[in-house]
Amino acid sequence: MKTKIDCAWKQDMTFEADVNGFKIMLDADTAVGGGNNGPRPKPLTLVSLAGCTGMDVISILKKMRAEPEYFNVSVEGELTEEHPKYYHKIHIIFELKGKNVDIEKTEKAVSLSRERYCGVSALLGFGAEITHEIRILD
Repeated sequence: MKTKIDCAWKQDMTFEADVNGFKIMLDADTAVGGGNNGPRPKPLTLVSLAGCTGMDVISILKKMRAEPEYFNVSVEGELTEEHPKYYHKIHIIFELKGKNVDIEKTEKAVSLSRERYCGVSALLGFGAEITHEIRILD
């Protein structure tokens, strides 16, 4: 299966990506010639990871009948100092709240996402140390 996106240059450092019919503006900071018209490309990698693993985990939890009332995925990435700068350390924080929340089921769902289902995690794992934590909120 192939995926194709288009990323058209608009001006300066601004690009407009077309992803499955959805438009996403990308840009750079004004300090490097951008207009600050959209997110930077590298942080969108972290967005992809959060979305991929988040969708996996919530889907698995639903199947386990352990769907939370609240679910959030935060991702923190640490860039290398040298060029090409890339995320060499990534930490994922899963936050859940609700009466059906079960830590063991959540750990299993996170493990399944990481080891079997999340292609973004698999790809980033080649160049980054990926860690996670689960926070059960009151």
